[in-house]
Amino acid sequence: MNVLLLSMPDSFEHMPTVGIRMPNGALTSLAGNVDPHHRIAVADLILVQRRVRETVERLLKELNPDMVGLSVMTFQRKTAKKIIDLVRSLRPGIRVTVGGYDPSMAVDAYTDNSAGVVDFIVRGEGEITFRELLRAHESTGDYEHIAGLSYRKGGQFYHNPDRTVNRLEGEEIGLPNRDARVLRGYTLLGRPVDVIETSRGCTFDCSFCSIIEMRGRNFYTYTFDRVLADIRDACAHGARAIFIVDDNITLNVRRFEALCRAIIEAGLNKIDYTVQAMTSAIANHGDTLAPLMRQAGFRYVFLGIENILENDLEFLRASSKNTEHQNGRRTGNATLKAIDHLHRNKMYIVGGLIVGNPDDTRDSVEVNLEFARRYVDWPYIQHPTPYPRTPMTKDFRDRGLIINENLDEYDGTTAVVRSKYLSANDMEFMRWRAERWMKTRHMPAALFHSPQMFAHTFRGSSFKSFLGFEDERLAFERYREIRKAERAYL
Repeated sequence: MNVLLLSMPDSFEHMPTVGIRMPNGALTSLAGNVDPHHRIAVADLILVQRRVRETVERLLKELNPDMVGLSVMTFQRKTAKKIIDLVRSLRPGIRVTVGGYDPSMAVDAYTDNSAGVVDFIVRGEGEITFRELLRAHESTGDYEHIAGLSYRKGGQFYHNPDRTVNRLEGEEIGLPNRDARVLRGYTLLGRPVDVIETSRGCTFDCSFCSIIEMRGRNFYTYTFDRVLADIRDACAHGARAIFIVDDNITLNVRRFEALCRAIIEAGLNKIDYTVQAMTSAIANHGDTLAPLMRQAGFRYVFLGIENILENDLEFLRASSKNTEHQNGRRTGNATLKAIDHLHRNKMYIVGGLIVGNPDDTRDSVEVNLEFARRYVDWPYIQHPTPYPRTPMTKDFRDRGLIINENLDEYDGTTAVVRSKYLSANDMEFMRWRAERWMKTRHMPAALFHSPQMFAHTFRGSSFKSFLGFEDERLAFERYREIRKAERAYL
Protein backbone atom coordinates (compact mmCIF):
# COMPACT_ATOMS: atom_id res chain seq x y z
CA MET A 1 0.00 0.00 0.00
CA ASN A 2 0.93 3.62 -0.49
CA VAL A 3 0.41 5.52 2.76
CA LEU A 4 0.77 9.25 3.42
CA LEU A 5 1.13 10.30 7.08
CA LEU A 6 0.58 13.96 7.94
CA SER A 7 1.26 15.99 11.07
CA MET A 8 -0.70 19.22 11.38
CA PRO A 9 0.78 22.67 10.60
CA ASP A 10 -0.56 24.31 13.78
CA SER A 11 2.28 25.43 16.05
CA PHE A 12 2.54 26.60 19.65
CA GLU A 13 3.17 30.27 20.35
CA HIS A 14 6.27 29.31 22.34
CA MET A 15 7.65 27.25 19.45
CA PRO A 16 7.46 29.69 16.51
CA THR A 17 8.52 28.28 13.18
CA VAL A 18 10.86 31.24 12.64
CA GLY A 19 13.17 29.51 15.13
CA ILE A 20 11.81 26.03 15.88
CA ARG A 21 10.52 23.44 13.42
CA MET A 22 10.37 20.10 15.20
CA PRO A 23 9.54 16.76 13.54
CA ASN A 24 6.68 14.54 14.64
CA GLY A 25 8.46 11.50 16.04
CA ALA A 26 5.31 9.41 16.31
CA LEU A 27 4.80 9.35 12.54
CA THR A 28 8.34 8.23 11.74
CA SER A 29 7.90 5.56 14.41
CA LEU A 30 4.74 4.37 12.65
CA ALA A 31 6.66 4.35 9.38
CA GLY A 32 9.43 2.26 10.92
CA ASN A 33 7.05 -0.37 12.25
CA VAL A 34 4.92 -1.36 9.27
CA ASP A 35 5.69 -4.30 7.01
CA PRO A 36 8.53 -3.36 4.63
CA HIS A 37 6.59 -3.75 1.38
CA HIS A 38 4.45 -0.69 2.17
CA ARG A 39 5.49 2.65 0.72
CA ILE A 40 5.22 5.14 3.58
CA ALA A 41 5.65 8.91 3.28
CA VAL A 42 5.73 11.25 6.26
CA ALA A 43 5.02 14.96 5.81
CA ASP A 44 5.31 17.38 8.73
CA LEU A 45 3.12 20.25 7.56
CA ILE A 46 4.68 22.58 10.13
CA LEU A 47 7.46 22.95 7.54
CA VAL A 48 5.02 24.42 5.01
CA GLN A 49 2.61 26.42 7.17
CA ARG A 50 1.74 28.87 4.39
CA ARG A 51 1.68 26.26 1.65
CA VAL A 52 -0.48 23.55 3.21
CA ARG A 53 -3.08 23.23 0.46
CA GLU A 54 -0.64 23.07 -2.45
CA THR A 55 1.64 20.69 -0.52
CA VAL A 56 -1.17 18.24 0.26
CA GLU A 57 -2.42 18.45 -3.33
CA ARG A 58 1.09 17.79 -4.66
CA LEU A 59 1.74 14.85 -2.34
CA LEU A 60 -1.58 13.22 -3.20
CA LYS A 61 -0.74 13.52 -6.87
CA GLU A 62 2.87 12.35 -6.60
CA LEU A 63 2.44 9.53 -4.06
CA ASN A 64 -1.03 8.29 -5.05
CA PRO A 65 -1.74 7.02 -1.51
CA ASP A 66 -4.36 4.40 -0.71
CA MET A 67 -4.57 5.72 2.86
CA VAL A 68 -3.90 9.05 4.54
CA GLY A 69 -3.17 9.20 8.27
CA LEU A 70 -3.28 12.33 10.41
CA SER A 71 -1.69 12.90 13.82
CA VAL A 72 -3.85 15.40 15.71
CA MET A 73 -3.69 17.38 18.97
CA THR A 74 -6.79 19.09 20.35
CA PHE A 75 -5.96 22.59 19.12
CA GLN A 76 -5.31 21.10 15.66
CA ARG A 77 -8.73 19.45 15.30
CA LYS A 78 -10.22 22.23 13.15
CA THR A 79 -7.25 22.16 10.79
CA ALA A 80 -7.39 18.35 10.61
CA LYS A 81 -11.03 18.51 9.56
CA LYS A 82 -10.16 20.93 6.76
CA ILE A 83 -7.34 18.69 5.55
CA ILE A 84 -9.62 15.64 5.63
CA ASP A 85 -12.21 17.57 3.59
CA LEU A 86 -9.50 18.57 1.11
CA VAL A 87 -8.26 15.00 0.78
CA ARG A 88 -11.80 13.71 0.29
CA SER A 89 -12.53 16.31 -2.37
CA LEU A 90 -9.46 15.24 -4.34
CA ARG A 91 -9.62 11.49 -3.66
CA PRO A 92 -13.19 10.50 -2.66
CA GLY A 93 -12.42 6.80 -2.23
CA ILE A 94 -9.31 7.14 -0.10
CA ARG A 95 -9.20 5.68 3.44
CA VAL A 96 -8.58 8.20 6.24
CA THR A 97 -7.05 7.29 9.61
CA VAL A 98 -6.54 9.60 12.59
CA GLY A 99 -4.47 9.12 15.74
CA GLY A 100 -2.63 11.00 18.44
CA TYR A 101 -3.77 12.64 21.66
CA ASP A 102 -7.02 14.20 20.46
CA PRO A 103 -8.53 11.20 18.62
CA SER A 104 -7.46 8.95 21.49
CA MET A 105 -8.98 11.17 24.18
CA ALA A 106 -12.01 12.45 22.28
CA VAL A 107 -13.03 9.54 20.08
CA ASP A 108 -16.61 10.77 19.69
CA ALA A 109 -15.38 13.94 17.98
CA TYR A 110 -14.22 11.80 15.04
CA THR A 111 -17.12 9.39 14.64
CA ASP A 112 -19.47 11.72 12.81
CA ASN A 113 -19.08 13.75 9.69
CA SER A 114 -18.58 17.02 11.58
CA ALA A 115 -14.92 16.03 11.99
CA GLY A 116 -14.56 14.95 8.38
CA VAL A 117 -15.30 11.45 7.16
CA VAL A 118 -12.89 9.23 9.07
CA ASP A 119 -12.58 5.48 8.47
CA PHE A 120 -10.24 4.46 11.30
CA ILE A 121 -9.18 5.83 14.68
CA VAL A 122 -5.93 4.52 16.18
CA ARG A 123 -6.22 5.02 19.94
CA GLY A 124 -3.18 5.22 22.22
CA GLU A 125 0.20 3.93 21.08
CA GLY A 126 -0.03 3.39 17.36
CA GLU A 127 2.87 1.29 16.08
CA ILE A 128 1.40 -2.19 16.50
CA THR A 129 -2.21 -1.12 15.92
CA PHE A 130 -1.34 0.61 12.66
CA ARG A 131 0.75 -2.32 11.45
CA GLU A 132 -2.14 -4.71 12.09
CA LEU A 133 -4.58 -2.27 10.45
CA LEU A 134 -2.58 -2.27 7.21
CA ARG A 135 -2.32 -6.05 7.26
CA ALA A 136 -6.06 -6.46 7.74
CA HIS A 137 -6.84 -3.86 5.10
CA GLU A 138 -4.70 -5.69 2.55
CA SER A 139 -6.11 -9.12 3.32
CA THR A 140 -9.45 -9.91 4.95
CA GLY A 141 -10.80 -6.46 5.72
CA ASP A 142 -11.65 -7.84 9.15
CA TYR A 143 -10.78 -5.29 11.83
CA GLU A 144 -12.60 -6.76 14.82
CA HIS A 145 -9.50 -8.36 16.33
CA ILE A 146 -7.28 -5.25 16.31
CA ALA A 147 -6.90 -3.86 19.83
CA GLY A 148 -6.81 -0.06 20.08
CA LEU A 149 -8.73 0.45 16.84
CA SER A 150 -12.07 2.10 16.11
CA TYR A 151 -13.43 1.58 12.61
CA ARG A 152 -16.36 2.54 10.44
CA LYS A 153 -18.47 -0.21 8.96
CA GLY A 154 -21.80 0.20 7.27
CA GLY A 155 -22.16 3.79 8.42
CA GLN A 156 -21.54 2.85 12.06
CA PHE A 157 -18.44 3.03 14.24
CA TYR A 158 -17.19 0.06 16.24
CA HIS A 159 -14.69 0.41 19.08
CA ASN A 160 -12.40 -2.51 19.82
CA PRO A 161 -10.92 -2.93 23.33
CA ASP A 162 -7.92 -0.79 24.24
CA ARG A 163 -4.46 -2.08 23.43
CA THR A 164 -2.23 -2.94 26.38
CA VAL A 165 0.54 -0.40 26.82
CA ASN A 166 3.76 -1.66 25.28
CA ARG A 167 6.55 -2.38 27.76
CA LEU A 168 9.20 -1.44 25.14
CA GLU A 169 10.97 -4.77 25.60
CA GLY A 170 12.72 -6.68 22.84
CA GLU A 171 12.34 -5.54 19.25
CA GLU A 172 8.55 -5.32 18.93
CA ILE A 173 8.84 -1.58 18.33
CA GLY A 174 11.64 -0.91 15.86
CA LEU A 175 13.53 2.28 15.17
CA PRO A 176 11.85 5.19 13.39
CA ASN A 177 12.09 5.37 9.62
CA ARG A 178 13.44 8.86 8.99
CA ASP A 179 13.91 8.07 5.29
CA ALA A 180 10.11 8.24 4.99
CA ARG A 181 10.14 12.02 5.42
CA VAL A 182 9.33 13.88 2.22
CA LEU A 183 9.77 17.44 3.53
CA ARG A 184 12.95 19.02 4.90
CA GLY A 185 13.97 21.89 7.15
CA TYR A 186 13.75 20.82 10.82
CA THR A 187 15.64 23.36 12.93
CA LEU A 188 16.13 24.44 16.54
CA LEU A 189 17.59 27.96 16.63
CA GLY A 190 19.51 27.41 13.44
CA ARG A 191 20.71 23.85 14.11
CA PRO A 192 19.27 20.83 12.29
CA VAL A 193 17.16 19.03 14.91
CA ASP A 194 15.52 15.66 15.41
CA VAL A 195 13.64 13.89 18.18
CA ILE A 196 14.24 10.61 19.98
CA GLU A 197 12.63 8.85 22.92
CA THR A 198 14.23 6.70 25.61
CA SER A 199 11.11 5.92 27.66
CA ARG A 200 7.35 6.32 27.74
CA GLY A 201 4.93 7.15 30.49
CA CYS A 202 4.75 8.86 33.86
CA THR A 203 3.53 7.74 37.27
CA PHE A 204 2.40 11.17 38.47
CA ASP A 205 -1.20 12.32 37.96
CA CYS A 206 -0.93 16.05 37.25
CA SER A 207 -4.40 17.43 36.64
CA PHE A 208 -3.43 19.23 33.42
CA CYS A 209 -1.83 16.25 31.69
CA SER A 210 -3.31 13.79 29.19
CA ILE A 211 -0.66 11.10 29.61
CA ILE A 212 -2.32 9.22 32.47
CA GLU A 213 -5.65 9.07 30.64
CA MET A 214 -3.85 8.06 27.47
CA ARG A 215 -1.79 5.19 28.87
CA GLY A 216 -2.27 4.85 32.64
CA ARG A 217 0.32 5.38 35.36
CA ASN A 218 3.38 3.48 34.17
CA PHE A 219 6.95 4.03 33.07
CA TYR A 220 8.69 1.77 30.54
CA THR A 221 12.13 2.18 29.02
CA TYR A 222 14.09 1.26 25.91
CA THR A 223 17.51 -0.36 26.19
CA PHE A 224 20.51 1.94 25.91
CA ASP A 225 21.65 0.08 22.78
CA ARG A 226 18.40 1.03 21.08
CA VAL A 227 18.58 4.63 22.33
CA LEU A 228 22.14 5.07 21.07
CA ALA A 229 21.20 3.53 17.73
CA ASP A 230 18.34 6.03 17.48
CA ILE A 231 20.69 8.94 18.21
CA ARG A 232 23.17 7.71 15.60
CA ASP A 233 20.39 7.39 13.03
CA ALA A 234 19.20 10.93 13.78
CA CYS A 235 22.76 12.19 13.33
CA ALA A 236 23.13 10.23 10.10
CA HIS A 237 20.06 12.10 8.85
CA GLY A 238 21.69 15.44 9.61
CA ALA A 239 20.68 16.24 13.19
CA ARG A 240 23.04 18.39 15.24
CA ALA A 241 20.52 19.00 18.01
CA ILE A 242 18.20 16.43 19.59
CA PHE A 243 15.08 16.89 21.66
CA ILE A 244 14.39 13.91 23.93
CA VAL A 245 10.59 13.70 24.00
CA ASP A 246 10.19 11.35 27.00
CA ASP A 247 7.15 12.03 29.14
CA ASN A 248 9.29 12.04 32.29
CA ILE A 249 12.86 10.82 31.86
CA THR A 250 13.75 11.91 35.42
CA LEU A 251 11.44 9.37 37.05
CA ASN A 252 14.45 7.07 37.24
CA VAL A 253 17.39 9.33 38.02
CA ARG A 254 19.96 6.52 38.21
CA ARG A 255 18.94 5.34 34.75
CA PHE A 256 19.20 8.91 33.44
CA GLU A 257 22.69 9.24 34.90
CA ALA A 258 23.67 5.91 33.31
CA LEU A 259 22.26 7.13 29.98
CA CYS A 260 24.40 10.26 30.20
CA ARG A 261 27.47 8.07 30.75
CA ALA A 262 26.48 5.87 27.81
CA ILE A 263 26.16 8.94 25.55
CA ILE A 264 29.60 10.15 26.66
CA GLU A 265 31.23 6.74 26.19
CA ALA A 266 29.67 6.42 22.72
CA GLY A 267 31.14 9.79 21.70
CA LEU A 268 27.66 11.23 21.06
CA ASN A 269 28.12 14.17 23.41
CA LYS A 270 29.00 16.71 20.72
CA ILE A 271 25.29 17.11 20.05
CA ASP A 272 23.10 19.73 21.77
CA TYR A 273 20.44 17.86 23.73
CA THR A 274 17.19 19.28 25.09
CA VAL A 275 15.20 17.39 27.70
CA GLN A 276 12.18 17.80 29.98
CA ALA A 277 12.80 17.36 33.71
CA MET A 278 11.19 17.54 37.15
CA THR A 279 12.46 20.09 39.62
CA SER A 280 12.55 17.53 42.44
CA ALA A 281 14.80 15.14 40.51
CA ILE A 282 17.28 17.88 39.62
CA ALA A 283 17.23 19.39 43.12
CA ASN A 284 17.58 16.10 44.97
CA HIS A 285 20.24 14.56 42.69
CA GLY A 286 21.80 17.61 41.05
CA ASP A 287 25.24 17.18 42.60
CA THR A 288 25.85 14.10 40.44
CA LEU A 289 23.18 14.40 37.74
CA ALA A 290 23.72 17.96 36.53
CA PRO A 291 27.48 17.63 35.78
CA LEU A 292 26.81 14.39 33.91
CA MET A 293 24.06 16.03 31.88
CA ARG A 294 26.33 18.86 30.81
CA GLN A 295 29.18 16.51 29.96
CA ALA A 296 26.79 14.43 27.86
CA GLY A 297 25.84 17.50 25.82
CA PHE A 298 22.61 18.67 27.45
CA ARG A 299 22.16 22.36 26.78
CA TYR A 300 18.49 23.22 27.33
CA VAL A 301 16.32 21.80 30.11
CA PHE A 302 12.56 22.29 30.02
CA LEU A 303 11.97 22.46 33.76
CA GLY A 304 8.45 21.59 34.92
CA ILE A 305 8.16 24.29 37.57
CA GLU A 306 4.37 24.47 36.97
CA ASN A 307 3.83 27.12 39.67
CA ILE A 308 5.70 28.44 42.71
CA LEU A 309 2.65 28.78 44.97
CA GLU A 310 1.66 25.75 47.01
CA ASN A 311 -2.10 26.21 46.56
CA ASP A 312 -1.72 26.25 42.79
CA LEU A 313 0.58 23.22 42.87
CA GLU A 314 -2.06 21.35 44.83
CA PHE A 315 -4.71 22.20 42.24
CA LEU A 316 -2.34 21.08 39.47
CA ARG A 317 -1.54 17.92 41.47
CA ALA A 318 2.13 18.77 41.01
CA SER A 319 3.30 19.29 44.58
CA SER A 320 5.12 15.98 44.99
CA LYS A 321 7.17 16.33 41.83
CA ASN A 322 8.28 19.80 42.89
CA THR A 323 9.40 18.93 46.41
CA GLU A 324 12.95 18.92 47.70
CA HIS A 325 14.00 16.14 50.10
CA GLN A 326 16.85 16.05 52.60
CA ASN A 327 17.58 12.96 54.66
CA GLY A 328 14.29 11.47 53.55
CA ARG A 329 12.23 14.49 54.67
CA ARG A 330 10.40 17.09 52.64
CA THR A 331 12.06 20.48 52.97
CA GLY A 332 10.09 22.70 50.61
CA ASN A 333 9.85 23.66 46.95
CA ALA A 334 12.65 22.24 44.82
CA THR A 335 12.64 24.84 42.07
CA LEU A 336 15.37 27.23 43.18
CA LYS A 337 17.81 24.46 44.03
CA ALA A 338 17.15 22.76 40.68
CA ILE A 339 17.74 26.03 38.85
CA ASP A 340 20.97 26.57 40.74
CA HIS A 341 22.29 23.11 39.83
CA LEU A 342 21.51 23.63 36.14
CA HIS A 343 22.91 27.15 35.95
CA ARG A 344 26.12 26.22 37.74
CA ASN A 345 26.61 23.54 35.09
CA LYS A 346 26.03 26.01 32.25
CA MET A 347 22.65 24.75 31.08
CA TYR A 348 19.80 27.02 30.01
CA ILE A 349 16.40 26.73 31.67
CA VAL A 350 13.18 26.81 29.71
CA GLY A 351 10.79 27.58 32.56
CA GLY A 352 7.46 25.81 32.33
CA LEU A 353 4.81 27.56 34.45
CA ILE A 354 1.01 27.56 34.47
CA VAL A 355 -0.85 30.72 35.54
CA GLY A 356 -4.57 31.36 35.66
CA ASN A 357 -5.74 28.60 37.97
CA PRO A 358 -9.22 28.80 39.59
CA ASP A 359 -8.18 30.74 42.71
CA ASP A 360 -5.56 32.94 41.05
CA THR A 361 -5.59 36.65 41.76
CA ARG A 362 -3.64 39.40 40.05
CA ASP A 363 -1.03 39.12 42.81
CA SER A 364 -0.59 35.35 42.49
CA VAL A 365 -0.15 35.59 38.72
CA GLU A 366 2.36 38.42 39.14
CA VAL A 367 4.36 36.44 41.71
CA ASN A 368 4.92 33.69 39.16
CA LEU A 369 5.75 36.16 36.40
CA GLU A 370 8.29 37.90 38.63
CA PHE A 371 9.84 34.54 39.48
CA ALA A 372 10.22 33.79 35.76
CA ARG A 373 11.80 37.21 35.18
CA ARG A 374 14.43 36.53 37.81
CA TYR A 375 15.30 32.89 37.37
CA VAL A 376 14.51 31.35 33.97
CA ASP A 377 16.34 31.88 30.71
CA TRP A 378 13.42 31.38 28.36
CA PRO A 379 9.82 31.49 29.64
CA TYR A 380 7.32 28.84 28.62
CA ILE A 381 4.34 30.17 30.53
CA GLN A 382 0.94 28.74 29.75
CA HIS A 383 -2.65 29.01 30.88
CA PRO A 384 -4.54 25.97 32.18
CA THR A 385 -6.32 24.40 29.25
CA PRO A 386 -9.25 21.96 29.60
CA TYR A 387 -8.11 19.20 27.26
CA PRO A 388 -10.44 16.20 26.84
CA ARG A 389 -10.73 13.90 29.87
CA THR A 390 -8.08 15.55 32.03
CA PRO A 391 -9.02 16.05 35.71
CA MET A 392 -8.53 19.78 35.22
CA THR A 393 -11.29 19.87 32.63
CA LYS A 394 -13.92 18.47 34.97
CA ASP A 395 -12.86 20.85 37.73
CA PHE A 396 -13.08 23.95 35.54
CA ARG A 397 -16.38 22.83 34.01
CA ASP A 398 -17.92 22.08 37.41
CA ARG A 399 -16.95 25.57 38.57
CA GLY A 400 -18.30 27.21 35.41
CA LEU A 401 -14.93 28.80 34.60
CA ILE A 402 -14.54 27.71 30.96
CA ILE A 403 -15.34 30.74 28.80
CA ASN A 404 -14.10 29.56 25.39
CA GLU A 405 -15.04 26.32 23.61
CA ASN A 406 -13.17 27.24 20.41
CA LEU A 407 -10.73 24.33 20.33
CA ASP A 408 -8.29 25.81 17.83
CA GLU A 409 -7.46 28.34 20.56
CA TYR A 410 -6.59 25.56 23.05
CA ASP A 411 -2.91 26.12 22.37
CA GLY A 412 -1.79 26.84 25.92
CA THR A 413 -1.08 30.54 25.46
CA THR A 414 -4.66 31.59 24.75
CA ALA A 415 -6.52 31.89 28.05
CA VAL A 416 -9.75 29.93 27.61
CA VAL A 417 -10.70 29.78 31.29
CA ARG A 418 -11.10 32.49 33.90
CA SER A 419 -10.33 32.40 37.60
CA LYS A 420 -12.71 33.40 40.37
CA TYR A 421 -11.03 36.80 40.49
CA LEU A 422 -9.67 37.54 37.02
CA SER A 423 -11.04 37.42 33.50
CA ALA A 424 -9.31 35.21 30.94
CA ASN A 425 -8.45 38.30 28.92
CA ASP A 426 -6.75 39.99 31.88
CA MET A 427 -4.64 36.92 32.68
CA GLU A 428 -3.57 36.49 29.07
CA PHE A 429 -2.65 40.17 28.84
CA MET A 430 -0.53 39.95 32.00
CA ARG A 431 1.37 36.94 30.68
CA TRP A 432 1.81 38.42 27.19
CA ARG A 433 3.03 41.79 28.45
CA ALA A 434 5.61 40.28 30.80
CA GLU A 435 6.78 37.38 28.70
CA ARG A 436 7.89 39.36 25.66
CA TRP A 437 10.47 41.25 27.69
CA MET A 438 11.68 38.12 29.48
CA LYS A 439 12.65 36.68 26.11
CA THR A 440 14.91 39.61 25.28
CA ARG A 441 17.56 38.26 27.67
CA HIS A 442 18.09 35.28 25.39
CA MET A 443 17.29 37.27 22.27
CA PRO A 444 20.89 37.92 21.11
CA ALA A 445 21.48 34.18 20.71
CA ALA A 446 18.05 33.70 19.14
CA LEU A 447 18.59 36.60 16.73
CA PHE A 448 21.91 35.16 15.62
CA HIS A 449 20.11 32.04 14.43
CA SER A 450 16.80 33.59 13.44
CA PRO A 451 16.67 37.36 12.73
CA GLN A 452 12.87 37.16 12.53
CA MET A 453 12.58 36.14 16.19
CA PHE A 454 12.41 39.70 17.52
CA ALA A 455 9.65 40.70 15.10
CA HIS A 456 7.71 37.55 15.95
CA THR A 457 8.01 38.08 19.71
CA PHE A 458 6.87 41.71 19.54
CA ARG A 459 4.28 41.43 16.78
CA GLY A 460 1.38 43.73 17.50
CA SER A 461 3.64 46.33 19.07
CA SER A 462 4.48 49.68 17.49
CA PHE A 463 6.92 52.52 18.10
CA LYS A 464 4.15 54.31 19.99
CA SER A 465 3.60 51.35 22.31
CA PHE A 466 7.35 50.89 22.84
CA LEU A 467 7.67 54.57 23.81
CA GLY A 468 4.64 54.44 26.10
CA PHE A 469 2.51 56.73 23.92
CA GLU A 470 -0.11 54.04 23.36
CA ASP A 471 -2.06 51.83 25.71
CA GLU A 472 -0.45 48.38 25.68
CA ARG A 473 -3.92 46.87 25.48
CA LEU A 474 -4.12 48.12 21.88
CA ALA A 475 -0.90 46.32 21.02
CA PHE A 476 -2.23 43.22 22.78
CA GLU A 477 -5.44 43.27 20.74
CA ARG A 478 -3.42 43.65 17.52
CA TYR A 479 -1.34 40.66 18.60
CA ARG A 480 -4.51 38.61 19.19
CA GLU A 481 -5.81 39.46 15.72
CA ILE A 482 -2.46 38.50 14.17
CA ARG A 483 -2.45 35.23 16.13
CA LYS A 484 -6.00 34.49 14.99
CA ALA A 485 -5.03 35.02 11.35
CA GLU A 486 -1.99 32.78 11.77
CA ARG A 487 -4.28 29.86 12.67
CA ALA A 488 -5.86 29.88 9.21
CA TYR A 489 -3.68 27.33 7.41
CA LEU A 490 -6.13 26.39 4.67
